[in-house]
Amino acid sequence: MPRRRRYFPVGVPVHAGQRGNNRQICFASDEDMAAYVNWLSEGAQKFGAQIHAWVLMTNHVHLLMTPTSENAISRCMQHLGRHYVRYFNDRFRRTGTLFEGQFKGHLVFSGRYFLQCCQYIELNPVRAGMVVDPADYRWSSYAAHAFGQRVRMWTPHVEYLTLGLDGENRRKAYRSLFKEVLGEDVLSDIRLSVNTGFVYGNEKFRRQVEALAGIPQSFNKEVARRMSANCKFHTDPIYRGFVFMVPGAGVEPALPKGNKILSLACLPISPPGHRA
Repeated sequence: MPRRRRYFPVGVPVHAGQRGNNRQICFASDEDMAAYVNWLSEGAQKFGAQIHAWVLMTNHVHLLMTPTSENAISRCMQHLGRHYVRYFNDRFRRTGTLFEGQFKGHLVFSGRYFLQCCQYIELNPVRAGMVVDPADYRWSSYAAHAFGQRVRMWTPHVEYLTLGLDGENRRKAYRSLFKEVLGEDVLSDIRLSVNTGFVYGNEKFRRQVEALAGIPQSFNKEVARRMSANCKFHTDPIYRGFVFMVPGAGVEPALPKGNKILSLACLPISPPGHRA
């Protein structure tokens, strides 16, 4: 099956993610995470990517970056793959792939969409039950945003900078965002973007990206939410319009006109109950 074509234009934030192959661990210690951060920072500087938000979990990574040159995101992730995978394999005397296929990525619109994506990323350890307060997790960008911790690879985004006239007010305003829990609709929309590559933003932004890139950026959202745990939607050109069902899922959706179901040709997005 051909890969979905990517479109990461210069100047538009990208939410990128990597997951351990078969959901295996890709970080066994703080030393491993420090090594990953080192090559991430090196790759971002070398290829022209600004890093705004991040979280390193045991078996996956979320990054929010803006490319400042063509193909910066892909080159940065390739740089990480070459160096970190070799390091990890040598360290644990293993061979083969470490991450699950090609990294996932989607565009993120400005305003509340960008800030919600930051929250989604930095609240990963809280949703996973690892900490109660995101400030207690070392390997995320929360301390930089909320408390001004100096991190060499961090570039504050303009949406963050406009939260206040000075650093103290920005940090206070950012912390206040976390007093309200992200709604299930927001979590669902971001997860949908992660799994499909569709943009996270308003309808106007979606239509603009579709026009510029020639890549579909949406399908019936209600159907997607109802089926997200049990199916995978394919938007590659040769499969466009098909909804691939998980065998035995027992879900009978009300599909938009023109969509078709292939009931025995599906790969589940994730195990039941799992959320990134």
